[in-house]
Amino acid sequence: MAHGKNQRLRFKRRRVGETDYRRRMKLLRGDKPRAVVRVSNTQTICQLVEFNPEGDFVLASVSGKNLVDKYSWPNDASRKSVPASYLIGYALAKNAMSAGYESAVLDIGLSASTTGSRVFAALRGMVDAGLEIPHGDQVLPDDDRIHGAHIDASMSDKVKKSLKAIEEA
Repeated sequence: MAHGKNQRLRFKRRRVGETDYRRRMKLLRGDKPRAVVRVSNTQTICQLVEFNPEGDFVLASVSGKNLVDKYSWPNDASRKSVPASYLIGYALAKNAMSAGYESAVLDIGLSASTTGSRVFAALRGMVDAGLEIPHGDQVLPDDDRIHGAHIDASMSDKVKKSLKAIEEA
C-alpha cells in the first residue's frame, strides 16, 4: 500500500476492486445509456443508466424482487439463475423501450465475461425484447439454458408464464 510522500494512492473504489475506471471511461464516451447488469448473492439486477457529472441517473431498473412481485416468477425459484437473468433483462428492455430508449451499451462491471453466463443471459433478454446492444452471438447462452432445461423440466413452463406476464405489463 502506498504511504510515502512520493507515492500516490489509487482511488478507493479501484483499491477495493469495485470500479475499473478505464473501462468505465470507454463506456461513457459513447454517449449512449449503459445497460448495467450485476449479479449479487441473491438476485440479478439490471438497470439502464445515463451518465451525469453530478452522478449517474437511473432511467429504468428491474431486479429479482420485481420478477417475483410483478411478473409471476415463483417465490421459491432462484432470482439469479440463467432463466431469471434472461427474464430480468427482457423486462428491463420492455420498460426502457416504453420510455423511449432503443439502444444501449452493455456494462458488466468487474464480473467475468464467461460465455453463457448469467450476465449474458440478461443481455440476450434485452436483445430479444428489441433493445439494440452491440454484442457477439457466440457469448449468448443457448435456448435450453434460457428455458431452464438444465435446472428442472418444469422450469420451461415457469419461464413462459413469466414472459407472458412481462408482455402484458
